[in-house]
Amino acid sequence: MLVASQDSPGTLAQPLDDPQQAAGTVAQLVGRTLAELGVGHVFGVVGSGNFEVTNALRLAGVPFTAARHEGGAATMADAYARMSGRVGVVSTHQGCGLSNAVTGIGEAAKSRTPLIVLTADTQASAVRSNFKIDQDALARSVGAVSERIHSPATAVADTLRAFRTARNERRTVVLSLPLDVQSAPAPATAQAAAAHPAAVAEAQPVRPAAPSVRRLAHLINAAERPVFVAGRGARHAREELLSLAAHAGALVATSAVASGLFHDEEFALGISGGFSSPLSAELIQGADLIVGWGCALNMWTMRHGRLISDGTAVVQVDVEDSALGANRPIGLGVVGDAALTASDVLTELRTLQPAPAQRYRTARNATAIAERSRWNDVETPDLSGGGRIDPRVLSRELDAILPPERIVSIDSGNFMGYPSTYLKVPDEFGFCFTQAFQSIGLGLSTAIGAALARPDRLPVLGAGDGGFLMGISELETAVRLELPLVCIIYNDAGYGAEVHHFGAGAADGAGPAVDPAVDLSTVTFPDTDIAAIARGFGADAVTVRSVADLEGVRTWVRERPSRPLVIDAKIASDGGAWWLAEAFKGH
Repeated sequence: MLVASQDSPGTLAQPLDDPQQAAGTVAQLVGRTLAELGVGHVFGVVGSGNFEVTNALRLAGVPFTAARHEGGAATMADAYARMSGRVGVVSTHQGCGLSNAVTGIGEAAKSRTPLIVLTADTQASAVRSNFKIDQDALARSVGAVSERIHSPATAVADTLRAFRTARNERRTVVLSLPLDVQSAPAPATAQAAAAHPAAVAEAQPVRPAAPSVRRLAHLINAAERPVFVAGRGARHAREELLSLAAHAGALVATSAVASGLFHDEEFALGISGGFSSPLSAELIQGADLIVGWGCALNMWTMRHGRLISDGTAVVQVDVEDSALGANRPIGLGVVGDAALTASDVLTELRTLQPAPAQRYRTARNATAIAERSRWNDVETPDLSGGGRIDPRVLSRELDAILPPERIVSIDSGNFMGYPSTYLKVPDEFGFCFTQAFQSIGLGLSTAIGAALARPDRLPVLGAGDGGFLMGISELETAVRLELPLVCIIYNDAGYGAEVHHFGAGAADGAGPAVDPAVDLSTVTFPDTDIAAIARGFGADAVTVRSVADLEGVRTWVRERPSRPLVIDAKIASDGGAWWLAEAFKGH
């Protein structure tokens, strides 16, 4: 018998005592072991194959959230792990349960999210089972690590190995539990081991080699206009990077996934790449040294290399040698933890220049950054009218209306630059960007997972109409969990990226310029009343066509009911997001 948690309705807590659940099967052994190792939350859709192991996790005190689709569950767990710093778990049925979750698993794997996909598998003898697929190959095909529980005797060791790989190597691990193995009795010795599993030591940060430290310190000392760009791998290194930047006279920026890391810093440029404001892009292009800290320096962050000027020295710091220079030529690659490397380089730099240098941190740049580094401060024409609101105006207004203590999650699509650039976040745990796989439809599940990781903040989702409708089954999950989730739907009645790409839309803010010879009927739709649909799920909803319609949002924020608010914003076209014009180059 299951009992709903009083803290979070709809999230299932421990079941009532049941003597049969203490029988000691391998499934129960695996669940208890993961709980003892400290996994943070399990998400899933429960079927016969994963029923027992899921209940074992719950009985051991791990919260469980039932999703409406395995793909949603995987993305919730991905977002939870990113925002909480704990290993998340996805629980799926064998075969179709796992295959339903593959897009979410692929996103997590490509983002190096520490995640365990706990999935049932058919027994080896069931060669004609309709559920039988090559789960190991499926996992590897999307970049995940394939592991399995091989036997009752090895169950604890197999689980430890999967957990160690997930946490210490920051990998997404698909851990298969064959039905015959998981239903077998757990050996007595294994049951004792599960109660006190061998400690899994955390991975030790990699200290950079002294010659690399000296070379980087000399490059910084010789630079006149250094810029540091921090990525996912530097989210723990804020203070070390800011100390080094202050001494070096460097400006700082982040990749999209690390947005918020340098919140409210005087010389912070915001996001580097497609989302950069005109001023931020100009200052990054003006650098004579760019150092990527735990940052891939990929096409998004460097605008296909357009943010790197001729003659600019490029350095990359990463914990993995294979990442160095993987996306573009670099002059120096440093293998090392971002925080340790920044600290060691600062010590070396102080021997070369004892006092902090001004360099790129001029008074003129400080003034310009304060006035023009955020898109909110960039003047744009207001294209509102005809029953549609300019998405930039909408985003500016919502940034002012919504509380500053927020956690913003982003779906993918033509709209995504608006919430990413206009909605300010308080720190690096205020922005969840599941975009490595570039799949639309993950945003709502992302927002739910992020909300459960940070219940102290108002969860906010930015999504397009196409992506929101693709994953809308999880709106019931948000309602059931009583989440005060604000869903901003940038509704242009179509797949906007394709409309503007194939329709040759203008990207200068002057309005749409669609080629009439192009048939866009495959990517445009009749207007959908998303607000009405949301109310049917039990959420609050408002339709926004003008600034005046936002009064309903203000009322909701004042009252803060324990249910989601869906903002169906009928947006005007600004001719196509120019950051997507950059992305489509070469495709």
